[in-house]
Amino acid sequence: MNDERGLWELVEACAAQTPDATLFVDETDRTLSAQELRDGAERTAAGLAALGVGPDTPVSWMLPTWLEAPVLVAALARLGAVQNPILPILGPRELRFIVTQTQARLLVVPSVWRGRDYADDARAVAADRPDLDVLVVDRDAALPAGNPASLPPPPTPTSPDAAPVRWVFYTSGTTADPKGARHTDHSVKASAVGMVEALAVEATDCQGLVFPFTHIGGIAWLYTGLLTGCRSVMVEAFAPPTTIPLLRRQGITLAGAGTTFHLAYLAAQRDDPATPIFPQVRVFPGGAAPKPPQLHYDMKRELGGVGIVSGWGLTEAPILTMNTVHGSDEQLAETEGPPTPGVELRVVRSDGTLAEPGEEGELRAIGPQICKGYLDSSLNADAFDDQGWFRTGDLGVLRPDRHVRITGRLKDVIIRKGETISAKEVEDALFTHPDIADVAVIGLPDPVLGERCCAVIVAAPGSEPPTLAQVFDFLKGQGLTIQRIPEQVEVVDALPRNPTGKVLKHQLQATYDTPRA
Repeated sequence: MNDERGLWELVEACAAQTPDATLFVDETDRTLSAQELRDGAERTAAGLAALGVGPDTPVSWMLPTWLEAPVLVAALARLGAVQNPILPILGPRELRFIVTQTQARLLVVPSVWRGRDYADDARAVAADRPDLDVLVVDRDAALPAGNPASLPPPPTPTSPDAAPVRWVFYTSGTTADPKGARHTDHSVKASAVGMVEALAVEATDCQGLVFPFTHIGGIAWLYTGLLTGCRSVMVEAFAPPTTIPLLRRQGITLAGAGTTFHLAYLAAQRDDPATPIFPQVRVFPGGAAPKPPQLHYDMKRELGGVGIVSGWGLTEAPILTMNTVHGSDEQLAETEGPPTPGVELRVVRSDGTLAEPGEEGELRAIGPQICKGYLDSSLNADAFDDQGWFRTGDLGVLRPDRHVRITGRLKDVIIRKGETISAKEVEDALFTHPDIADVAVIGLPDPVLGERCCAVIVAAPGSEPPTLAQVFDFLKGQGLTIQRIPEQVEVVDALPRNPTGKVLKHQLQATYDTPRA
């Protein structure tokens, strides 16, 4: 798909070609058509312009996944502002840090949502920033509006190489301050183009936006809708008892968006095996978090469709690779697919030399979706090597079929008596245990071993969690060497995850970080 249009050009084109196409529907059955998106965005742009927003104005916004959010996004694109979506889960400290670093002139938040007073948090930040205005927007409340006739011409279209930065997305920042990745319209759109081609998305498709719209993946789905006319079901907060019936009622065909959501769908299907929970589903898009290979087979067998079609990427470089709906079961289960259009990958050993085909190393990339560096430019030297390749920090193997198999993170390894253990390798093996529904493997400090391997497990419904001895026997039977088998097992009701499904391992490490004598 060769398309050099920016976001606002896509909004206008979609409204002109398919004005009545429903792009978004929410939990209360409110809908937003292509024409309504365009017209609402122009009115809102005029209202924002009256507040001083114009070309290159930095604007931070922290709205839940409501219909108001895509209208705001399109309005800011119409004005040529630099927008900074912020995950609503981030707390006041992160909010202050981000808004200060972006030098935002406007901060858009809800009043109170899920028991938190966002307006108070925003005003506390603005109290120290006389140049920062706060705009409170709630669901069903009118966005600021004005006369579109008063608007200046839209931003001049540019080629991808010359495109200005229009987005700043922050990484989740689990152990340090979050990092702001600078993106253009074209770099974000490139991820959507790769996804559209891999999933064969069409206007008849319906997908569930079950993670925050403020995530870069949420914005990618906005682009996807504009490119294809497909419909997105906006879920304010994922809760299986209410979300799954909503997705079923809307006729979901693309049931994403990662392991934690797929596990919830699988559990719901197993509660009522005779009734398909998603009768129209054709694919389960995946990403954002590691995928146990067995999960693909379980999903395909028990829920239907082609199974999990997952991809791999980062906030700085979304959807670098992605499987396709035409992939074999082995490819869909074991890999994250081949590079998406325009992406080049190389695998680099720890000493900086290129790995041989099939050899594990750090994955580095060049491609159209890679960010233009960080807002804090001092971080760029570590993020890009001396030849301009982006260092993903992910370990993987590039197979002869050009499919990538992710083996772990550079920092998600356990060093036990000098031997490196891949947490993902152990997790994938444990996931096949019939009494385990979910699992995370972490390293904990140990005075003798340096680090010991700890498995934190969630028992399958109706099952007793396996004991340490049972885990040992099971993994030995799976062929793992004794050195890789966990020395500690902990049982929890649920693993802590961020809104996109990644396990917050630092929280688990803090909980169980008690050195053994």
